[in-house]
Amino acid sequence: MKPILKYKSIFISDVHLGTKGCQANKLLEFFKNTRSEKLYCVGDIIDVWALQKNFYWPQDHNDVIQKILRKARHGTEVYYVIGNHDEVFRKFIPMHFGQIKMINRVIHQSVLNKKYLVVHGDAWDGVMRYAKWLSKLGAIAYEMLLKLNVVINFFRRLRGKGQWSLAKFLKYKVKNAVKYMGEYEKTIAEYGKKKNLME
Repeated sequence: MKPILKYKSIFISDVHLGTKGCQANKLLEFFKNTRSEKLYCVGDIIDVWALQKNFYWPQDHNDVIQKILRKARHGTEVYYVIGNHDEVFRKFIPMHFGQIKMINRVIHQSVLNKKYLVVHGDAWDGVMRYAKWLSKLGAIAYEMLLKLNVVINFFRRLRGKGQWSLAKFLKYKVKNAVKYMGEYEKTIAEYGKKKNLME
């Protein structure tokens, strides 16, 4: 038996229940061996975008929801911060699902009394704000990459190498490029103001 690990707060995000790439079994194992006073589910826990295209909901995905509900019933403060893949829930907030608070954002106060804003971040994502269709296209491409990754890892295992995620690698690269482009304009504007080039 593994020891139960106890925390003040646990933060999880981007679980994407409802997709074949979701690793619900690993999350269930984590939940089984941890306890916390607060649990923050920070967006994209349920992938409504994927479910609207192709309904996929195996038992372990259901078990994750049941486990979160059970934690809430047994005294854990559970906050479900809505993200872009589960944005359909935004029209109903503020609302409670059992003892779970469904919200857009929440302030977390640490044991050192520091305050942190907890959001999924899609509200500040340039792609989500100005080209939502591109984000949805990216989600489809990501699912295809997950399938391709099965083949890649099969050959990696034959060569004695460990697991590697092509989808994760490419997602990281694309997000960094988008982030850089978004910050570029801000950096130029700030530089102009410093040099009195802009009013």
